[in-house]
Amino acid sequence: MALRENFENTGNFLFRWRSYLPLLILPLIALAIYRIGFIEKNFGEMAGNIYTIVCVAVSFLGLFIRCYTAGYAPEGTSGRNTDGQRADTLNTTGIYSIVRHPLYLGNFFILLGIVLFAQSWWLVVITILAFWLYYERIMFAEEEFLRRKFEKKFENWASNVPAFVPKIKNFKKPALPFSLKRVLRSEYSGFFTIIVSFTILQIAKNFVLKKNDKIFYLQKGWIMFFCAGFFIYIVLRGLRKLTKLLDD
Repeated sequence: MALRENFENTGNFLFRWRSYLPLLILPLIALAIYRIGFIEKNFGEMAGNIYTIVCVAVSFLGLFIRCYTAGYAPEGTSGRNTDGQRADTLNTTGIYSIVRHPLYLGNFFILLGIVLFAQSWWLVVITILAFWLYYERIMFAEEEFLRRKFEKKFENWASNVPAFVPKIKNFKKPALPFSLKRVLRSEYSGFFTIIVSFTILQIAKNFVLKKNDKIFYLQKGWIMFFCAGFFIYIVLRGLRKLTKLLDD
């Protein structure tokens, strides 16, 4: 098998399982837990709180990128499908005019914020390398699919738009209006995943810093943060599964 075909086959396999990359990082996060209170121990609780806000903001930046992408994308593109490559049209406006894989860029920031919260430099380095190796094959497979389907149109677009690092000056106004319904029905699970991940890591940090005699302890602010996220998740999931309110 030619190397190009091997790359594409591997990319298609990883595409079907792309949602599970964070699970591969979990053992490393567990190993890094002992460092999770480093900033608080050495620079004080205020510095730790600021760092926490920055990490959460990085992950929500990634979610914002995903929401912006999904909100302007036409049906049949930019989805969460895992059964195979699909693209009814080629997106070339909006965020797709500055970067070819905005959803994966969003995923990168979501994951980066979470691993930064663990306060271990080697975890961040390994995660970035793993993400690149994992998603490089997926992006290659997707582009091979688009190249065959859209031919010259894809070639012209890809030659001017970077794969992963946005080129802001290329921005073109989105061709379609923003669809909040599409965002709500497609991104609510990612939203709750961020909240659950940070909540679990905060519990681990409290344990390492011995914030309370209890094994599992969570400050009231974090409890409210989790409960609000859980409520939003349940409401949106119910609307998605039981009604047609979120259908375009």
